Order: sequence, then C-alpha cells, then structure tokens
Amino acid sequence: MNRSLVALVIIGIVLVLGAIANFMFFPRESQSGKFDAFAQCLAENKITMYGADWCPHCQNEKKAFGDSFRFVPYVECPQDPDRCIAAGIKRYPTWIFPASPAGGPDGRRLEGEQGLEKLSSESSCALPN
Repeated sequence: MNRSLVALVIIGIVLVLGAIANFMFFPRESQSGKFDAFAQCLAENKITMYGADWCPHCQNEKKAFGDSFRFVPYVECPQDPDRCIAAGIKRYPTWIFPASPAGGPDGRRLEGEQGLEKLSSESSCALPN
C-alpha cells in the first residue's frame, strides 16, 4: 500500500471518529422552541388553525411559531376538506376559538393572517418575554 493511500485512510478514520465523538459527547440544542408554552396554551384552549400548505399567509403564521408550531392544533384543509366545510372555513388561515365553558364567545373565529401578538391578546395565552 502506498503512503498517500494510508494517509487518506487514517484521515478518514479520524474524521469518522471525530464525528462520532461530537455526536455522543456534546449536547445538542434542545428541540423546544421559543413559543412552545404559547402554542401549548393555544392547544389546551382548543384554538385551531385551518389552512393550506400553498397559502402564503398560512406559511407566515407557521413560520412565526418556528418549531413550536408542532403544538398548534392545525387542519390542512386540502387534506381534510370535510372537516373544513363543516367548520365553515372560507378563508385561509382561519383560527377558531371554541365556546368557553365560562360563557365566553361561541365559536369565535379570526380570518386571515393574525400574527402572534393578536393571537396572544385574543386567546389570553402569554407570549414569552
């Protein structure tokens, strides 16, 4: 075996071992997102977003949540049209708030892009500082 091939093999082994060590011994950033508690509050209050992947306003709402959007109750209308028709969805996105057991708004809805601040004020779910 010639020296350059041996050197390449050694370099390859060192790189692989380094990658393994990095993966095993250095902590990864948490999977939690900045807005996890906010999104979980929306879910606990059964506030649901109805939308479509092709809708730019829906994409903006999702991006605003970042990784935390995974907690938001979401209905993809093109994949579940019967549910969206039953909910009376006419625009994307639409946020539906259920009736409050304390006598609050009955099925209140916000149509169009809202932003996190508006969702927070309408839902009483706090945004992080």
